[in-house]
Amino acid sequence: MTAEKIIIEKGDKKTLLASTMGYAMDGLDIMILGFAMVLIRNEFGLSHAEGGMIQTLTLIGTVLGGIIFGMLADKYGRVRVFNWTILLFSLFTGLAAFAPNAESFVVLRFIAGLGLGGEFGIGMTLVAETWPAKKRSRATSVVAIGFQIGIVLAALTNLFVSPHFGWRGMFLVGALPALLVWWVRHNLDEPEMWKAVKRQNKNKISIKPLFKDRRTTITTLGLIIATSVQNFGFHGIMVWMPSVLLEEHGLKLSDITFWTFITAAGMIVGTLIFGQAADRYGRRPTYIFFLLVSAGFVWIYFQQTNLALIIGLAALLGFFVNGMMGGYGALLSEHYPTEVRSSAQNIIFNVGRGVAGFAPFIIGSLSKDHSLSVALGAISGVYLLSAAAFVFMIPETKGKALE
Repeated sequence: MTAEKIIIEKGDKKTLLASTMGYAMDGLDIMILGFAMVLIRNEFGLSHAEGGMIQTLTLIGTVLGGIIFGMLADKYGRVRVFNWTILLFSLFTGLAAFAPNAESFVVLRFIAGLGLGGEFGIGMTLVAETWPAKKRSRATSVVAIGFQIGIVLAALTNLFVSPHFGWRGMFLVGALPALLVWWVRHNLDEPEMWKAVKRQNKNKISIKPLFKDRRTTITTLGLIIATSVQNFGFHGIMVWMPSVLLEEHGLKLSDITFWTFITAAGMIVGTLIFGQAADRYGRRPTYIFFLLVSAGFVWIYFQQTNLALIIGLAALLGFFVNGMMGGYGALLSEHYPTEVRSSAQNIIFNVGRGVAGFAPFIIGSLSKDHSLSVALGAISGVYLLSAAAFVFMIPETKGKALE
């Protein structure tokens, strides 16, 4: 084994760890808002719809951040821009703890969203560019597990911090771990693939390759549909489920931690299995299977009124609904060349997050005339739309070498 190969393999592991930790901070940031939503609404006197709009505007910020930082990462380097995104969302997550009113809180969450939007695609790009094709989906699925780790950290923050320091204390804690991630990433090197593109002066800021011909345009639109559905379902369920358990089933805020742990455990197992299945059987068949099962299961899950069933089936909900995150890093990387890979990752996934940003608001609005459970059950239909996109718009890329 050559010295160069040994260095690359070590770099792979370090990049994988750093990207996973970064996505954990992403999950921590997003889910702290979900746990704190009831407390924030009560303090500022917000309705369900107004509370949902806070999450919506955060996710709209991720769209802009994804576009801006994705293109900057293609131009100036993945690792350098990584550091910018981490510092941005950690700083403004902490500042949100001092918001004197709802208006200032929304502004701070929007700015934090800019950093969150840049983080996902750059981390996935780094891992995709430093792992072999036969293990690419499995590697990016490990990064995706970081988000579930972040959910668990948010649940622990809710359990131990909110009873003593309220939602403001939760946001202060949510800002601290991101500084550690910045330190880890500061020691990463740029992928050789990107360096080669830079030497050829091909790393120009442009999104034209995402729409360079009819086939690519259809693929890009199909991937946007898929990421929109993925994020719509996840954010709709995870932001409002704590309120369902509190308001419809009478649980205490601290009791919701148990549901979250079960759901996150299902997500972790589902993500790992999805990554292995996508590498073995292909991206399209694995996605279609998970999407069809999700459509049926989400509908059934939110028809349940028995609390024991709701908690007991939470692992299956997480397994199918969020297991699909195990494949997006590889899937998005394989459709676009190195000079625009980070832009493609961030733009497509975060446009999906932006579209999905309306999920909390839509669900909050539907709950005016129906229960939150009924509103959440309506999410099931969107998974069929994504399945259709994989059937008719998105080609198979299993084993494809990156360009």
